[in-house]
Amino acid sequence: MSNHPGKLHQLFDENFLIYTSYVIRERAIPSIDDGLKPVQRRILQTLYNMEDGRFHKVANLVGETMKLHPHGDQSIFAALVNLSNKGFLIDRQGNFGNIFTGDRASAARYIECRLSPLAKEVLFNKDLTEFVDSYDGRMQEPVTLPARLPLLLLMGADGIAVGMATKILPHNFCELIEAQKCILQNKEFSLYPDFPQKGLLDYANYDDGNGKVRCRARIEELNEKTIIIKEIPYTTTTQSLTDSIEKAAKSGKIKIISINDYTAEKVEIEIKLARGVYAKDTIKALYAFTDCEVAITPNLTLINGDMPETISVTEVITYNTNKLRNDLQRELEIQMSKHEDKLHARMLEQIFIEKRLYKSIEEETSYKAVTTSVNEALLLYAEELIRPHTLEDIERLLEIKIKRISRFDINKQLREIKEIRKQIKAIKKSLTDITAYTLSFLDNILAKYGQYYPRQTELTSFSEVSFRKAALSNLNVVYNRESGFIGTQVKEDEEKKDLTVTCSEYDKLFLIYKNGLYKFIPVSEKFYVGDDLHWVGIVQKKAIFNIVYRDGAENFGYVKRFKTPSFILEKEYRLFAEHKRSKIIFMSFGEGQFARVNLMPSSRARTNNLDISFDDFLLKNAAAKGKRVSIRVVKRVSASTGPEESPLKKNLSLPGISQESKTKDPVKPEVAKGTDEKKET
Repeated sequence: MSNHPGKLHQLFDENFLIYTSYVIRERAIPSIDDGLKPVQRRILQTLYNMEDGRFHKVANLVGETMKLHPHGDQSIFAALVNLSNKGFLIDRQGNFGNIFTGDRASAARYIECRLSPLAKEVLFNKDLTEFVDSYDGRMQEPVTLPARLPLLLLMGADGIAVGMATKILPHNFCELIEAQKCILQNKEFSLYPDFPQKGLLDYANYDDGNGKVRCRARIEELNEKTIIIKEIPYTTTTQSLTDSIEKAAKSGKIKIISINDYTAEKVEIEIKLARGVYAKDTIKALYAFTDCEVAITPNLTLINGDMPETISVTEVITYNTNKLRNDLQRELEIQMSKHEDKLHARMLEQIFIEKRLYKSIEEETSYKAVTTSVNEALLLYAEELIRPHTLEDIERLLEIKIKRISRFDINKQLREIKEIRKQIKAIKKSLTDITAYTLSFLDNILAKYGQYYPRQTELTSFSEVSFRKAALSNLNVVYNRESGFIGTQVKEDEEKKDLTVTCSEYDKLFLIYKNGLYKFIPVSEKFYVGDDLHWVGIVQKKAIFNIVYRDGAENFGYVKRFKTPSFILEKEYRLFAEHKRSKIIFMSFGEGQFARVNLMPSSRARTNNLDISFDDFLLKNAAAKGKRVSIRVVKRVSASTGPEESPLKKNLSLPGISQESKTKDPVKPEVAKGTDEKKET
């Protein structure tokens, strides 16, 4: 009994490894040789076996394929629909679903299909195909098909096996053939994905099939209130796309009135925008918050021989090109052998009939004597033959009927022999330069079918849309000085002039206290910050702050300028040294700012006022002490237009304040509602 757990563990290990190997090789991962999964290969072989030029009911095809594939009709039907919708190997008739909308195909009994001309030309050759017994031993199925195109990269593949997965992106037909030509000519090339859903593709991080790409929908601005989506990203459908847009609208990330999907043969999704929202800003939000932009991480895992392997696009196309050249050479050699056999048979037949060798067997009484007589007669013409004759050749001659001998046309025979010799000569010429022959084959395929497969996806580059910049400023943050709370759920008391700021959920709030303390916090529903807050605004990089403060220890006023500092959320920093009398006297924002400083009256002074331009002071660190305003005590500071025409109309608004609030007062920056406008000490 003590050995039973170990044996059971060993049994599970062995069976699990067998199952894992089976799933990887026989179901989920495609082969590098023909780019097909086993179910796809069996469907195509069955179509070839049934080929008669007409369409076949899909239900019949599925039933026939089950003779080779042991996994049920639904898996075969799903694989057939997917393979058909790729648009290369199978001609369709009926409703096979819609790759744009995600609609499903009709039932198998209603739709029909057959092999496409391209598939019949590049996919099958019995002489080059290795066959094995099917799962029940009743039929023969191919190990791999002798594909003359890099189908793995042309159609792409998705699959999940045990412990591994593959995601190979589809590429353009013409570009793949051009790349194969470059390989044969030792030229450089580059390959990038091409999707049937079209769209825009940023391929900067593609990394030869194993990096990352970003795909966008093509969005057009019909007018400032209407947006039309014309193309969608790979891996999405119009249904999933509209669902993501509606979800973003419900969460307040975008504002729309309606969304209508008019997709049929082409994608067309119409979006109507709400009042106060414009197309240009909404397009950015669609890329940021919906499936109008998706990131795709390919994983080029395949079966090479009997083992799974992860390689690059360049390695796959190089392997397929070398395999194509070898297959074409083998095909030519087989054709050469067949033509030589045909020529040998025709020449034997010509000699046998033209030289009347059949006359020598009229008096022979046994079969052995007949064959011996013909053999001796043929030895006289051995030099005219391309190889020595055999007993099989003699038996074939003896099977010729008298009727055929009597109607033998010598001139026609000579013409046929001449044509066969011509074909053999052409094959020999091709074999002497198999690379040139391969290039010619690729040129013919490209000329014949290239026009039907133009590039669908536009290759471009685009910067990533910032969630913060694209988000709607639909939150109203209120600071209630009496309670000391700030947040979106804090109620505003207009009589007490509470501070308010409009922002989005992705913004960060910059808090500055009267005593010089400052910190940064995220937007929240309710957060306690105390009752000494001087200013609150949205964090913006490189925003310029102009501050006049009183140093409590010296009782002098200081001026300092700084840009938005780097920070850690909710950590406390200081603009100046802590002291019970130290506090901010005046604050403004941006360049071209002026202030009037009222000094403590002095009998010896000519004036008690001082005009300063903040641009005269250097931008320094937020913790710098700054420059002293005067040797006299500063009484109060107020905004000033300066010595000439006011430049204050520029850069007055605080970071994060909406465009609407900028126009309310061009002189005073709207830091927040309720700020003390007199700026008195």
